[in-house]
Amino acid sequence: MVKVYLSLGSNIGDRVKNINKAISLIKANPGINCVEQSSLYITAPQGYLKQDDFINCVLGLETNLEASELLLVCQDVEKKLKRVRLFRWGPRIIDVDILLYGDKIINTPDLTIPHPRMYERAFVLVPLGELDSTFNKYIDKVSSQDVRIYTQPQKLV
Repeated sequence: MVKVYLSLGSNIGDRVKNINKAISLIKANPGINCVEQSSLYITAPQGYLKQDDFINCVLGLETNLEASELLLVCQDVEKKLKRVRLFRWGPRIIDVDILLYGDKIINTPDLTIPHPRMYERAFVLVPLGELDSTFNKYIDKVSSQDVRIYTQPQKLV
C-alpha cells in the first residue's frame, strides 16, 4: 500500500455536502483505504477572484492503485458530481487533486506528482500540515493567503 494525499475543494452549492459526497465516493473504491481527513478550511479563491470562497480539505489514503488508476478515480468522482470546467481556476462543484503518491515523482502529460503548485497554496499546505507536520515548514511562505478553519459539523472519515 502506498501513502497518498489528495486535496479536495468546492465553491458551488452546498460546499460541505459536495466535499462529503466526494469523500464517500473515494472511500467506496475497494483499492483505497481512507486513513485520515484534515479539518475543513474556508479559503479565498486564487487566480480568478470573482467567485465564492472555497471549502478545502486534505485526505490521507493508503492505496494499492497505481497513480494513473488513482487519477481516474479522482476524475470519476468529479464527473459523478457533475464538475464542469468552464475556464482555468474557475468555480467548481468539486476538485480532487493528487498531491503526493508515496515518494514518487511522476511527470507525464496527464499527471504531475508532487502536485506542481502545492507549495504555493495555503489551502493545500495548511490542511496537509495538519496531517503531516513535515509540511508545516512551508506554511510561512503562504501565510498571507486567507485560510480559516471552517467550524460547522464536517467530517465523514
